Amino acid sequence: MPEFTFGRNKRLLTARSYRAVFGDTRYKVAHPNLLLLARPNQFSYPRLGLVVAKKNIRHAVDRNRVKRVARETFRSAQGYLDSLDIIFLARQGLDQLTHSEQTSLLNQSWQRLCRMLEAEK
Repeated sequence: MPEFTFGRNKRLLTARSYRAVFGDTRYKVAHPNLLLLARPNQFSYPRLGLVVAKKNIRHAVDRNRVKRVARETFRSAQGYLDSLDIIFLARQGLDQLTHSEQTSLLNQSWQRLCRMLEAEK
């Protein structure tokens, strides 16, 4: 049974990892409030990197809430994601959504990414 945690090994930790995804994006899920960029990795599990800029979401409490929702929805969706390196980019307006709207939007985005992976197989 897969492990549904978000430990250190499930995170993009280095600038090199982020550059690899930005430089070789194979899958893109765009929405006016967020962007997911992904590329295959050599591991047997997906990894997530978060980019939540102060320019797009002003208050730290809102940035932290967005990151918390992104991590939680990724944690529950990682069983369906293949071995990918994924970067979550928050755009302006994401902090204006309620918690349930953010969760719903992210769950839909993970499902769209899964459908892209299925369509390629």
